[in-house]
Amino acid sequence: MAKLEEVGIRPIAISVDSPEESRDLAQKAGYTFPILSDPKADAIRRYDLLHAGAGIEGQDVARPAEFLVDSSGVVRWVNLTENYWVRARPEQVLEVARTLP
Repeated sequence: MAKLEEVGIRPIAISVDSPEESRDLAQKAGYTFPILSDPKADAIRRYDLLHAGAGIEGQDVARPAEFLVDSSGVVRWVNLTENYWVRARPEQVLEVARTLP
């Protein structure tokens, strides 16, 4: 987290899970960044990230994705995958962030 913050990155997660589920996950995993709840998937749909029926018992979930968004709200980098287990590594995000204006 310290290295991300050094280059101006403030991680935030968005999930279809309830605030309580997100809080419990953060506590269990030791996450210190905010996890926002989007149970109706409004923001998830706006970014075209909805993976309909892919969750437990056929729930809609968000596709795995990472975004770097600048302070004016412009998306500067996107990493999308179809595999829930494949995510950008922190080192990759740092490398990309260092090259952005």
